[in-house]
Amino acid sequence: MKLEMFHLAPYRGLPDDFREKYRSVWVDVPSHLFDPEKAHEYYNQTLDELVYAAEMGYDGICVNEHHQNAYGLMPSPNLMAAAMARQTKDVAIIVMGNSIALYDPPIRVAEEMAMLDCISGGRLVAGLPVGTSMDTTFAYGVNPSIIREKHAEAEELILRAWTEDEIFSFDGKYTQLRYVNIWPKPMQKPHPPVWVPGAGSIETWQQTVDKGFLYAYLSYSGFKRGQKVMGGFWKNAHAAGVDNPYQAGFLQLVCVGDSEQEVADKYGPHIEYFFNKMLHVYAGFADAPGYRTIETIKAGLMAQTSSFGRPGAEVASFEQLKEQGNVIAGTPKQVTEQLEYVIKDLHIGHLMILNQVGSMPHELALENIKRTATEVVPNLRHIWNDNPEYTDDWWPSGALVRDGAGAAV
Repeated sequence: MKLEMFHLAPYRGLPDDFREKYRSVWVDVPSHLFDPEKAHEYYNQTLDELVYAAEMGYDGICVNEHHQNAYGLMPSPNLMAAAMARQTKDVAIIVMGNSIALYDPPIRVAEEMAMLDCISGGRLVAGLPVGTSMDTTFAYGVNPSIIREKHAEAEELILRAWTEDEIFSFDGKYTQLRYVNIWPKPMQKPHPPVWVPGAGSIETWQQTVDKGFLYAYLSYSGFKRGQKVMGGFWKNAHAAGVDNPYQAGFLQLVCVGDSEQEVADKYGPHIEYFFNKMLHVYAGFADAPGYRTIETIKAGLMAQTSSFGRPGAEVASFEQLKEQGNVIAGTPKQVTEQLEYVIKDLHIGHLMILNQVGSMPHELALENIKRTATEVVPNLRHIWNDNPEYTDDWWPSGALVRDGAGAAV
């Protein structure tokens, strides 16, 4: 079992009345709310927290890409990954990922990820998401009806650029290049493992199964939605004869303390900040017409921000969020038991854990990282070890591999 620390690099200084006064944390969040001095502090604390997670024993550390928002301050996850590649060793550097439909030409992604793989010594995971409606359509102006087509073409170009030895020409619908000849090439052969982050789209399930990529469901909407989405993925996978849990990952918010009351007191306000402010997304931005396909709409798979933070929506309390499974919080024993259930029920070989959430201050985030990494993570490593048919083919070749006891193998 692999366990990774995920970080959004949130903007922690939104005003108390943000939800009531402003319509969205994404796309048109007023720029006068942004303080560069605070951002300087947040960026460096984020990097420190990720490096600390590596030191504490997490298998991988994860960053991702978003634009024009206070939810996650990483328009360029590759910059964050470059810093982490220099400050760590052995741990996987998981870029979750680059929104490749936004790059013209997308060959830039192939080049930068190849650089990261060489700098890190073959520790890169290449995340290639379609991207959110907010980022792709409203922040970067891409017509939602062509997003998936652009993504597929960009993916083809990137994979060919990584793997083909000879110079080639590329004549696509959206990108035409007479010479494709990237320097550097990635260290991993044939290329870094590809993970496709998703929020519950039928087409993404099928793509990952057909191409042998890892499907990573990044959700904050509770365990019940996780069951529905991962159940749909595995239905597609089983139809294709695929049953390896390492081909699937799931994101979970986690808080650890000495008692349930201590957890509520310490972490509750920061969890509420996250769900009530950082998921306060205007409905028109979250689901642009054409962004989701008809099949996904028919399946009832809505945008994951649909149940939080909307004007008129009920403010979610920490206890409600805990009861619904949006956050798993409690003593190390309680958290271990709940996470083991989630892992087995969703049939996942990769669990991405969010230890810094919302307005959580740096010192508290470090405490949560340490306790999760040392008192919970070791208790979960053994899962799936008893089945020799389950091999993790989606792990970077230069990253550390541990046995069920946590020792390097």
